[in-house]
Amino acid sequence: MKKLPLLVSLLCVLFIGHNSVFAQKAKPLFPQTPGMAAYTYRFSFPKGVEATLDTIRGLGITEIEVGVNTYDLEPEAFRRMLDVRGMTAPSVGVGYEQLMENPQEVARKAKILGAKYVQVAWIPHEKDNFKLEDAQKAVADFNRVGKVLQENGLTFNYHTHGYEMKPYQNGTLFDYIAENTNPEYVSFTMDMLWAYHGGQDPAKLLLKYPDRWTTMHLKDLKKGVKGDFTGLTPVENDVALGEGQLDIPAILKAAKKVGIKHYFIEDESPRVNTQVPRTMAYLKSLEE
Repeated sequence: MKKLPLLVSLLCVLFIGHNSVFAQKAKPLFPQTPGMAAYTYRFSFPKGVEATLDTIRGLGITEIEVGVNTYDLEPEAFRRMLDVRGMTAPSVGVGYEQLMENPQEVARKAKILGAKYVQVAWIPHEKDNFKLEDAQKAVADFNRVGKVLQENGLTFNYHTHGYEMKPYQNGTLFDYIAENTNPEYVSFTMDMLWAYHGGQDPAKLLLKYPDRWTTMHLKDLKKGVKGDFTGLTPVENDVALGEGQLDIPAILKAAKKVGIKHYFIEDESPRVNTQVPRTMAYLKSLEE
């Protein structure tokens, strides 16, 4: 009977040790592999489309967001290049004017590429002076082409770019756009850098419109850089995730909560070959 206390003590030590091992295994905040915005490699693609796709695939990335015009290749040819590499293009970007002029043709190309989302990243306006009238025109245009895309089984996304964060009434011009576009036809891409550059907290903006966001651009802004409403900043101000000003963990938690479907790294800097691997390592290191 004297051995019983010793046995109990040993069992307690084993139990505590067992639990401590599990406690150390924190859950990753971002377990998936991100996609890649082709714009990150905008200088490489013209020199060799297949070689650039191989570079991206070599990083373990299988999702890419590409322009609908696919570097002067027919969409069928570009789709074949993706297919042989086991890659997909769930989102495609297109210029505002091109989409407004012929949404049916844009939809045709997007569907050949296998996309679910068609994204516009810039609303034409007078430099440094995005006005209510620009937002009103965009609302009308977005509702019109968004309906056409929806009828083709696609979702239209407007990509935040900072200038639409300019104050308006009790909110911003982005609020005006969000509140006056039809949710059935118009959704949004959260570009976290540009939302932040325009003075917003990306996490709070995601949560403010929880049912409107579908995709996200992962990027960070160099420390010390002050934002404005231009929608412009030197490309050197793009830094690897976790090395800039943005609260990446908070943004990713909000993105998960609102159900972001696809995440794309977009690094506009001239240092993508060194920064992209650091960004991916940072994402992998995050824990809940």
